[in-house]
Amino acid sequence: MKCPCSNGKDLAECCEPILTRAQKATTAEQLMRSRYTAYATGNVDWIIDSQSPDGRQFVDRKATEEWSKRAEWHRMEVLEVQQGGEDDDEGLVDFKAYYTMAGEEIAHHEIASFRKEDETWYFVDGVEVKPRPFKRLDKKVSPNAPCPCGSGKKYKKCCGRPGAGS
Repeated sequence: MKCPCSNGKDLAECCEPILTRAQKATTAEQLMRSRYTAYATGNVDWIIDSQSPDGRQFVDRKATEEWSKRAEWHRMEVLEVQQGGEDDDEGLVDFKAYYTMAGEEIAHHEIASFRKEDETWYFVDGVEVKPRPFKRLDKKVSPNAPCPCGSGKKYKKCCGRPGAGS
């Protein structure tokens, strides 16, 4: 079985040894990938255990388990990694997790921070990256301006009236 973290390796060679605690994550990215795989496989214990010790009290186990089980997990994409290597003590992983919940396709974009304590990497916190606001490229039409469709009528009496164009 391929690993849910989308790196192309088999689960047994990738995240499974970390999830079963047979080995430790050696980088922040490796821990991030194992956490995604834990969500995809319903391993809530790993999600909590890989949280920084000072942050575990804020993890809502029931909500985490519900999200993990209700979502259909598709893939993960690592966009950028800053530090978080074997010789670092801190790191950031910018990633997207793709899943479907209640029929809605979701791309969760987050920048996650990690910290190494006593040679063990932990997830500290994440900041969700929101899409940029929509910016209108065309000029807004005033209700009393001529309709852009060329009818000769005012916009509010033509294409700007409720139900117009449908």
